[in-house]
Amino acid sequence: MKITLKDGSFKEYESPMSVRDIASDISEGLGRMTLAGEVNGEVVDQRTVISEDCTLNILTFKDDAGQRCFNHSCAHILAQAVKRLYPDAKCTIGPSVDQGFYYDFDMPSLSREDLDKIEAEMKKIVKEAHPIERFELSREEALKLMTEKDEPYKIELINDLPEGETLSFYSQGEFTDLCAGPHVMNTKEIKYFKLTSSSGAYWRGNENNKMLVRIYGTAYPKKADLEERLEFLENIKKRDHNRLGREMELFITVDVIGQGLPLFMPKGTKVIQTLQRWIEDLEDYEWGYVRTRTPLMAKSNLYKLSDHWFHYKDGMFVLNDDLMSAEDAIEDQKLYNDTSVAMKNAQEKVYADNDGREVMALRPMTCPFQYFVYKAKQHSYRDLPYRMGETSTLFRNEDSGEMHGLTRVRQFTISEGHLICTPEQIADEFKNCVKLAKYCLTTLGLEDEVTYRMSKWDPANPDKYLGTAEDWDHVQNAMREILDDIGLEYTEEEGEAAFYGPKLDIQAKNVYGKEDTMITIQLDMFLSERYDMYYIDKNGEKQRPYIIHRTSMGCYERTLAWLIEHYAGALPTWLMPEQVRVLPLSDKYLDYAEKVNDELKKNGVHATVDYRAEKLGYKIREARHEKIPYMLVVGEKERDANTVSVRKRGEEKEQGAMPLTEFIDKICEEIRTKAHD
Repeated sequence: MKITLKDGSFKEYESPMSVRDIASDISEGLGRMTLAGEVNGEVVDQRTVISEDCTLNILTFKDDAGQRCFNHSCAHILAQAVKRLYPDAKCTIGPSVDQGFYYDFDMPSLSREDLDKIEAEMKKIVKEAHPIERFELSREEALKLMTEKDEPYKIELINDLPEGETLSFYSQGEFTDLCAGPHVMNTKEIKYFKLTSSSGAYWRGNENNKMLVRIYGTAYPKKADLEERLEFLENIKKRDHNRLGREMELFITVDVIGQGLPLFMPKGTKVIQTLQRWIEDLEDYEWGYVRTRTPLMAKSNLYKLSDHWFHYKDGMFVLNDDLMSAEDAIEDQKLYNDTSVAMKNAQEKVYADNDGREVMALRPMTCPFQYFVYKAKQHSYRDLPYRMGETSTLFRNEDSGEMHGLTRVRQFTISEGHLICTPEQIADEFKNCVKLAKYCLTTLGLEDEVTYRMSKWDPANPDKYLGTAEDWDHVQNAMREILDDIGLEYTEEEGEAAFYGPKLDIQAKNVYGKEDTMITIQLDMFLSERYDMYYIDKNGEKQRPYIIHRTSMGCYERTLAWLIEHYAGALPTWLMPEQVRVLPLSDKYLDYAEKVNDELKKNGVHATVDYRAEKLGYKIREARHEKIPYMLVVGEKERDANTVSVRKRGEEKEQGAMPLTEFIDKICEEIRTKAHD
């Protein structure tokens, strides 16, 4: 057989060889580093025997698939250690993730001390040098084995696998796990690892299932690499908005209120307020938007007109949902599009049978509401583009396992907008939406952190979308031409479009590397017909407009989380809820400190006085810890000369005495220009 290697060279063998043996034949060192193989593009276990011509890529820790194999093998060692220390724990799944792994167990919650004990047991297992062996069983044999081991979650997984699926297991010492692999050959190969944290996670990510204990960890072949990773994780913790946001008293969460429902403290509210006022003034006075204010809820009929009800209902908060069965009878027959007497009678019966109550839902988007603002009066082509902006509070019933800090919540507020355009205007208006989004990113200092993605429909699942394949080809080509004309670098992703049109998604990663959509701009060629929207053209004829759905800055909560992590809490001065803290040397100078504070406030600067009877050094350290941009020390000299001694955030030495008027001019200019480091 002929084995073609990654570099184009080849090896020939007369008899079948495993991936590991071929690697060792190439070089002894490569054999030791081999973790898995890639045969004809498919990742396989290093134990896999090759018996015919193929292409082969030997995978080591330098390869992503090799890292996943290494980390997944460490996850099995973790599971073995947990079963030794907690025999009643039930195993579920333990996949590798980006630069690490986790394993979920049905067991009591764990402390850091518990994780240290488990880690110590893992080290024992590594020293015991258990060979890791792969074997296959029939479905009946597999169920029997997992029943004997009292592993109900594994039984569920086996039952969910399709008929004919290979059921493979890996064993090491007394531990055996249902697993597709691949794995290393021996536990002794996993020398350097660390259990980083534990948390709760619902089985299969469904909040209706049992809460499990998830243990996270990371592993490396070299000690230096592990230490570097742990140092990186420690730095990440310092930037994590969940921690910093609470330390800075920006927001909190309360169990009795609910997950994904953050409470903004006065300081956090001030930051959101600053962002909101900036965006609203920017859109209204510089970009030609009109502002709307629409209800937070509506009857289900509103969402049915656009098909939102059928695409998003599971993610909506539905009120009076005990009436749903009656309405579903109508929905199933698609009678909501029927204007006949039969339809009206059916709706009236539902209404009457339920004492006048109607199915309502909190809004997950604002577009249907703004369409009716547009429809409230007739528009000609001279009125277009008609740009509507709204600071929209939205509600989405996110799964508990998906929620995280401020980046994924159940109630959030966005800088939402909808532009009603003629076909001739759509390209320029879309470009301006991109320009506005990029301006916002640049002002916030975040422009270098984003990537751009054109999100397309999934042609394999056309029933998920409005329109035909020809419609989608047309609108996607139109978007592609616009993006290419701008000169934007972007990727394309199938299946990420909205059901009514393709999107430009502006993506960014949090400190843990998870990617989220920060800003989105969507083309819509379908919903104007659903809502009977039109304009009068030059010939006096009714025409359907095109619609652009967009955000200028995105979601305020998510943007705040992004800013906290980007600046490690030290937000630009214009965004800080407290921009200046005045520090009197003693009570004798409180009157002057208050005078300084009053002058700052008159000029729109967020300032406070530290009245505490503490030493100056302590006050300075506290202000630095709270990331206050400027500290003004005032004493006898400053009072007599009407000056302030200026200390700036991030600088060890004070800038020295400065006339108060000069400092006010300086900080006001910094705030006005929205300067950032």
